[in-house]
Amino acid sequence: MMKIHPLFDLTGKCALVTGGSKGLGKAMARGFAEAGADVMISSRSADELQKAAAEIGDGLNVKVEWMAADMIDRAQVKALAEEAVRRLGKVDILINNAGSNQPQAIDEITDEAWDRIVELDLTSCMSLTRALVPGMKERRWGRVIHISSVLGVGSKEKRNVYSACKAGLIGMAKASALDLGPFNITVNCLCPGPFMTDLPMSLLNDAEKDQFSNRTALNRWGMPRELAGPALMLASEAGSYITGEALLVDGGAFARAL
Repeated sequence: MMKIHPLFDLTGKCALVTGGSKGLGKAMARGFAEAGADVMISSRSADELQKAAAEIGDGLNVKVEWMAADMIDRAQVKALAEEAVRRLGKVDILINNAGSNQPQAIDEITDEAWDRIVELDLTSCMSLTRALVPGMKERRWGRVIHISSVLGVGSKEKRNVYSACKAGLIGMAKASALDLGPFNITVNCLCPGPFMTDLPMSLLNDAEKDQFSNRTALNRWGMPRELAGPALMLASEAGSYITGEALLVDGGAFARAL
């Protein structure tokens, strides 16, 4: 295992990462494992989880657990929280990363799409946090990180439901930071810009992909591994005085005014 600076050392900590079988979730889980944390990942696909868990733990002396759970089902969210505590012994770091997007203009939104995306992208984050915070309060140490988006602080056409949810995560993080600060628990959001993951790659055409790339200062899409560093900072002692914040990790896209 690589040598970790003490500020970023997660030895003895346990992390739960939803949407952890691929993309940003898998990259963050691997980053935590490399820093010494025991990790549990969840998603809907058992096959993907089993493969991802092996890759996350490859070459490391940490525990990597996985559990299939549909975050739209509140009973499964509750079961995930209970199982994570049972298998890991505790959850110190919670990464609410599971989410999806169904682009629709405001006058095209269906009740089904609204309810499904809100339940997955916003409500499940509340439910899982609510279930795991009591243990963090008892130990007087915790890190909660919601994966919001640049589309939570800005938006684009047909992202009504998605932007509403991602903006909601930022508001919830600010309120929760005030609730939990006295217990030495920080609550923050990471707001990724264009990252090469399955969701945008499947939703966008080539012209839209180029548009996102050209808007960044770095003129490229981010790789999932590039979110692991910011996540590690917020999850460790390195970020102990950062709470209630929404950190943009967007390659400089919001540096461009026009």
